[in-house]
Amino acid sequence: MPRALSVWSYVKAANILESLMDSTLSRPKMSRNPTDNQDSDDDSALFREMVGDVKPIEQNQADSKAEPPKARPRQREADERQVLQDMLSDHFDDSLETGEELSFLRAGQQKRILKKMRRGQYAMEAELDLHGYRSEEARPALVEFLDRSRSNGRRCVRIVHGRALHRESGPVLKPLVNSWLRQRGDVLAFCSAPASDGGAGAVYVLLKSAN
Repeated sequence: MPRALSVWSYVKAANILESLMDSTLSRPKMSRNPTDNQDSDDDSALFREMVGDVKPIEQNQADSKAEPPKARPRQREADERQVLQDMLSDHFDDSLETGEELSFLRAGQQKRILKKMRRGQYAMEAELDLHGYRSEEARPALVEFLDRSRSNGRRCVRIVHGRALHRESGPVLKPLVNSWLRQRGDVLAFCSAPASDGGAGAVYVLLKSAN
């Protein structure tokens, strides 16, 4: 058990500490006689008893050599989107257009998927309205919309392409959207929306899961 220390011991220890600091900073090293050594040992023992074990403070500084956080590969994503956009051909086969209704089912998918889509049994999670778009504007908009939808985990989406009933030559975007969707491998199925949700002027699209 450490012995109890009087007030005088604390005062003496403080004086010893001050004396040691002054002697270290200002006095040259000199040879000391045995009596001095004995006094020094006693003073050191008292000082250690007062302050206890002392540990050096660890350095806690920021590492200036740490690697900066990596930036998001936005340019790479933009390049990949551009490649996908360029791969979509504007050429379409007239035989793909079967009247007013559009319909497509990727090979290997169950037919009941289209039935459920036609009945509106899939909740639409996102929508793209292409009204007023020219064909050269609609294609990149469609590519970006589908990519963003998949990235956000949305699989059932609605695309409004319009009917353009005032045009004698027929709708412009509808056959293009029909062709573009078929060219994308992540599109599992699509069909014209029910009459209550756009009818022949819109299409429901089922996307492959991003996972």
